[in-house]
Amino acid sequence: MGQQRGILGLKIGTPKEIFEGENRVAMTPESALQLQKLGHTCIIETGAGAAAGFDDAAYEAAGVEVAKTTAALWKAADVVAKVRPPSEDEVKRLRSGQTLISMFNPAGNTELMEAAAAKGATVMAMDMVPRISRAQKMDALSSMANIAGYRAVIEAGNNFGRFFTGQITAAGKVPPAKVLVVGAGVAGLAAIGTSTSLGAITLAFDVRPEVAEQVESMGAEFVYLDFEEEQQDGSASGGYASVSSPEFREAQLAKFRELAPDVDIVITTALIPNREAPELWTEDMVAAMKPGSVIIDLAAEKGGNCKLTKMDEKVVTENGVTIIGYTDFPSRMATQASTLYSTNIRHLMTDLTPNKDGVIDHDMEDDVIRGATITHEKAVTFPPPPPKVAAIAAAPKKEKVKEKTPEEKRADELAAFKAQTKNQVTLLAVGAALLLGVGLVAPASFMQHFIVFVLAVFVGFQVIWGVAHSLHTPLMAVTNAISSIIILGALMQIGSGSALVIILAALSVFMCGINIFGGFLVTRRMLAMFQKS
Repeated sequence: MGQQRGILGLKIGTPKEIFEGENRVAMTPESALQLQKLGHTCIIETGAGAAAGFDDAAYEAAGVEVAKTTAALWKAADVVAKVRPPSEDEVKRLRSGQTLISMFNPAGNTELMEAAAAKGATVMAMDMVPRISRAQKMDALSSMANIAGYRAVIEAGNNFGRFFTGQITAAGKVPPAKVLVVGAGVAGLAAIGTSTSLGAITLAFDVRPEVAEQVESMGAEFVYLDFEEEQQDGSASGGYASVSSPEFREAQLAKFRELAPDVDIVITTALIPNREAPELWTEDMVAAMKPGSVIIDLAAEKGGNCKLTKMDEKVVTENGVTIIGYTDFPSRMATQASTLYSTNIRHLMTDLTPNKDGVIDHDMEDDVIRGATITHEKAVTFPPPPPKVAAIAAAPKKEKVKEKTPEEKRADELAAFKAQTKNQVTLLAVGAALLLGVGLVAPASFMQHFIVFVLAVFVGFQVIWGVAHSLHTPLMAVTNAISSIIILGALMQIGSGSALVIILAALSVFMCGINIFGGFLVTRRMLAMFQKS
């Protein structure tokens, strides 16, 4: 498909969200300033940012025109930026040549998508931005999932009757809360980070074993299954989990049943694209939990990971377990969410306006633009073709190394010792022959110094060669600085009567000076990398 060029200085407009309880806004005063630098003008409906903490005066101060009515906004804007998918009435407001940028869920809103295409409008779905490295700055799903994961822990704490961290006070001892996070995607990792920072004992589970290192690096414990199955690498599916076998699922549920009586808070985030949320926390697991426990189900919008979750409601079971199925966690942090989402849109507009001259170049050959575009030139362009660049390079499979028997290990050690001994004996024999050859022609005074030099080189080589590679940079820097005591010899010779000796001594002092100061400088910088500032 070709390119679409707009009119110089397009007007980007943001209406007030009509979805009940939605507090976010797709344009902030800061993002408006950045959009104006691209050559566009901005317009916003009056009161659109009030729920997110941005009043009309703040927009006017940023050079944004304020429209008095919704109809005036849609009529004036060439590009409409929204948060929630458009309603039927909003799609009817679209006109030919107009561009709509918003969340859309095209797989579930096919009628609205077809209606927008019939209008001749271009629709770009922020939830269809491909997960490639270049598009991370536009990945609104990750931005919102990050907030949802953080807010889920805060919501859990609000409904949990104890501290997250353990305390020992004069009034008694409070054990730390034990939190289980199911699913270590963007939302899961955000929840893990928040939970560990609050002092809770945090466990995490994911069907993708490659995320275990990420989980453990954040201070949580990864829950492993005693089950052998060839899992598809999550990196090969754009970072998402794939469907597991029935046997794996049974092993997973058995592990959760084992953990249920012991955990205080469960945060479920497991979703598979274009599918209902898998049921991971069953009724019997809820029944096995302690009274006062909390379940936060971040998959509530797609049916929930817990059987008892009710979308947008808080339920308390007969055994005192609170189950929260809110779907508006990002909206509950509207100011932060609006700031991140508007930044995602601004970056998309930057790609659409490559020359920063207010002219939109809708390049359908671009992976990001093509992936996000679901209607264009009166045609439905969903689903998009796979991006030319893989979402995430599939991790190479590691072959299992067979564990050697004690006899094989001893044989390997003996062979290595023999090879090392042979090499050393050969080097010593060659070195002795060379020394003998030099000794036949060189004076005795020279040989004394030469032998010391050769032995120093030999010992230095053996010492440095044995240093672990991970210690080379900091340790070698200090070693270089200390070993520069050779500068003393150069200083003693710099007063010699021979011009050649003076020049060589001066060069030695210069190079050793670099060695000394450079060694300590590198060490200082290396140590600073591990300091919190």
